[in-house]
Amino acid sequence: MTLRAPGAAYPALDLPQGDDDLAAFQAWLYNAIPLAGELGITAMHWQGERLVWELAVAPSLNDKGTGFGGALAAQTTLAGWCWLTLWLRRRGVARSVVIAESSQRFLAPVTGDYRLECGPTEAQATASLSDYLRTRGKGRITLTQTVDCGATRCLEASGRYVVLPAAGS
Repeated sequence: MTLRAPGAAYPALDLPQGDDDLAAFQAWLYNAIPLAGELGITAMHWQGERLVWELAVAPSLNDKGTGFGGALAAQTTLAGWCWLTLWLRRRGVARSVVIAESSQRFLAPVTGDYRLECGPTEAQATASLSDYLRTRGKGRITLTQTVDCGATRCLEASGRYVVLPAAGS
């Protein structure tokens, strides 16, 4: 892990020359956002348009022995950021992504290892985002995240993410 001073950006990962290598992205992510390496992500893969993470509960335990809400909120926020960053990378676009707004609804305690899924809230969201990027040089998208522990839905979250204009635009 590379330590750096606040305000010092981490170097961007080169755009892929073909399919995005999630293992390389994950290794870069753990250095670019050190907290990511502490969240218990054991696997990351695509399932259609949805980014899926498998997570161990142990790094996120609270005092009650269940998943800590703050850690779950961080995971859902980061999953959305990763989804959009990877979506852009697959299209050969290297841009900065930020979270503008998020919400979580906790439904049940996370009592064991769990699965987080993230994807667009609306079917036409990616087409709309593509149009905005082409015509305005920036855009936004709302993504939803779900956390399931076995057959139990534990969390539903939503975040509005923004693709910033290219530097110098």
